[in-house]
Amino acid sequence: MTQKLVVVGGIAAGLSAASKAKRLLPGLRVTVYEKSGYVSTGACGLPYFVGGSVREARDLLSLSKEDLQGRRGITVKTAHEVLSIDPASKTVEALDLENGARISDSYDDLVIATGASPIRPPLPNVGAQGVFYLRTLEDGIALRAAAQSGVKRAVIVGGGLIGLESAEQLAQTGISVTVVEAMSSLLPILNDEDAESVRQELIKHGVEVELNARAEEVLTQDGKAAGLRLSNGKELRAEIILMSIGVKPNTELASRCGVELGERGAIVTDNRMRTNVPSVWACGDCAESHHRITGMPCWIPSGTTANKQGRVAGSNIGGEAVTFPGVLGSQVTKVFDLYAAATGLSLKKALEAGFDARSTSIIKSDKASYYPGGVDSRVTLVYERCGGRILGAQAIGGISVAGRVNLLVAAITAGMTVSQLNDLDLLYSPAVAPVYDPLLIAAAQAIKQVVAE
Repeated sequence: MTQKLVVVGGIAAGLSAASKAKRLLPGLRVTVYEKSGYVSTGACGLPYFVGGSVREARDLLSLSKEDLQGRRGITVKTAHEVLSIDPASKTVEALDLENGARISDSYDDLVIATGASPIRPPLPNVGAQGVFYLRTLEDGIALRAAAQSGVKRAVIVGGGLIGLESAEQLAQTGISVTVVEAMSSLLPILNDEDAESVRQELIKHGVEVELNARAEEVLTQDGKAAGLRLSNGKELRAEIILMSIGVKPNTELASRCGVELGERGAIVTDNRMRTNVPSVWACGDCAESHHRITGMPCWIPSGTTANKQGRVAGSNIGGEAVTFPGVLGSQVTKVFDLYAAATGLSLKKALEAGFDARSTSIIKSDKASYYPGGVDSRVTLVYERCGGRILGAQAIGGISVAGRVNLLVAAITAGMTVSQLNDLDLLYSPAVAPVYDPLLIAAAQAIKQVVAE
């Protein structure tokens, strides 16, 4: 009898799982249920669609329903919300959101890939027209339409990756933008000095920044958003308010059928993406991972992690014994002309995790000093004082910081020390890198603080 796989969620993780399982088991019947109207969307590109850098919504779609059906043999049902899962009978009940019909479907294996949703703060008038979130393609289409309607001012609540990328893109359309952040600095992936550089970059390009300020009330006029009142007493006028204060895992469906959740509310799985419920798997932004350095459970939602976890789940469903190795929390972003990247543990996180850690920061041009066009990069290494094992890194500067932090991802994964990093035979050419790469200079400085094991 032909096996049947049902996948709840048709974005990164869900489609990776479905596609991998189908490749391994060509006779497998696969049905994907997706609540939104689109599948295979590139959610990380939404700020660039809103600002017009990405011209068409369809450019953010990797695969269509027709592609999945015709080329991969996967049945996709968009605008279908799975309401319940019955592990005893191995059935799901779904609602067709377009006509209200209810569907019952059976499975041999079930993948939960329900993703995450924006946190919606309980503010007065937060449901007013003109208040936006940015998670789905529908969100992006709505926000882009508003941005192109002649509005003059926007407030972005939240100084994380999506918030700052959206600030850049909206400002480049001529809209006056203010970023509001409750913490004392932007981008928690960065140390304070680098975060301050990001703030200065925003200010240089006309974006105002309010730190240590919480949103307290959406101001309205005629039922539409007209501004935001802050905890510091300021009232910001704006026709667009983008709430970008983080996301939470969509796990209500999983929890109701007995799937175990972790401390952050995400689904607990083993390293093959199996949940505690037989024949039920989970992957993507709704699922936990574990941190490669601490070994502890963590929840760091990411498109790359979602795709990898989905592929692992699909491999195991298809009969391959594959494990997910965990994450380092690697992230990178661009804010106008400044690039920032980080991986592993910050010094603060390393100390909190119990490591006897130190950090070293250096500033160096990413090209030879005499070659035109060089950009200063600030590189920070975090490492164990005893032995010098690298625990994390941050870098800020030109576009080259992404490649350098990627190299540090490899170094951390391999368990390298700052001494071993210093011994690497890195590339050199005046147009590409100085004779002593910023990473080598950072490593050489770090060695001075390391004691022998």
